Amino acid sequence: MKLLAIGDFHGRFPKKILKIIKKEKIDALLSNGDYLPFYYRKLWFKYCYGKDTELWEVIGKNKLKERIIRDLKAGERVFKQLNKLKIPVITVLGNVDKGKWSEAVDMKRRKWSWEDQDFFAPLFKKYRHIKDIQYSYTKLRDFIIIGGGPSSFPGKVKSKMYKKLLNLLKTNFKKFRKENKEGKVIFLSHNVPYNTKLDKVGIQAHKAVRGKHVGSKLVRKVIDKFHPVIHIGGHIHESRGTQKLGKTLAINPGAIHEGHYAIINIEDGKAKVKLI
Repeated sequence: MKLLAIGDFHGRFPKKILKIIKKEKIDALLSNGDYLPFYYRKLWFKYCYGKDTELWEVIGKNKLKERIIRDLKAGERVFKQLNKLKIPVITVLGNVDKGKWSEAVDMKRRKWSWEDQDFFAPLFKKYRHIKDIQYSYTKLRDFIIIGGGPSSFPGKVKSKMYKKLLNLLKTNFKKFRKENKEGKVIFLSHNVPYNTKLDKVGIQAHKAVRGKHVGSKLVRKVIDKFHPVIHIGGHIHESRGTQKLGKTLAINPGAIHEGHYAIINIEDGKAKVKLI
């Protein structure tokens, strides 16, 4: 079985994806999310990162609404293209996507009901060939794909939300103990596991996190406890690569909007990865 591991589209669907699928005879596409461009990234980092401030409090709700709608239109264009593919498309959402799941931390923030709605629920209903497995699972041939969520930073292990999300993942992994023991479970999340060579932030990042490990502690906990045969994540564009964590082969394919992806060939219980 050949899988295309891909993610971090950020509003772009490179046409070469179609050629890759045909040339490599890909059986399924697994996406770690981040469909939206996050056009207002610089504003958010300037006014909100590490601060008790919401962007709409600074630039106003109307201006932020315009930017979010622009983001969503670009993300939907990616969805339209993925929906046309003639192979299974299995996905979770990323941290810039606006779905129903939150970070693994108890967030205290002033909410705006329009911004906090689940914008992706209508897209999953509209583009039915794209399978959402956030904190759920799906079957692919004789494999089980278990999905995580849109983590963008390590999370707080003592928070209620961390414990809630961990319990959801534990339930799904325990449901497929037999398949996992046979090396038939793949774990898909947006972020990569914490404190690995796959989660180190580069020199171009915000100075508060530059050079630090910002992978997900939740993802690392699940890998260390259940040892799925493969984990696919992303988020940290500059740290693409592979790393063996016990029995798990962890893969960060890089960002597709920068031309990076991974092809995973699984034969006789062994996985070979080609990073492009």
